[in-house]
Amino acid sequence: MSTQTIFRPRQGRMIGGVCAGIARRFGWNPTTVRVVAVASILIPGPQVLAYLICWAVIPNEPQAA
Repeated sequence: MSTQTIFRPRQGRMIGGVCAGIARRFGWNPTTVRVVAVASILIPGPQVLAYLICWAVIPNEPQAA
């Protein structure tokens, strides 16, 4: 079983790269993940706090040599 690590990409990110990293990890469209993230802010809950935590916890993509 192969495991993939989630990274925030250095290219193609909008704010912190969290949505782009999640989309890349699961093979989803980054625009779809971004739209869902923005739409989720309209419902009560700690979405912004979760985004900030992910921003702090998910590492940047390693630089190419």
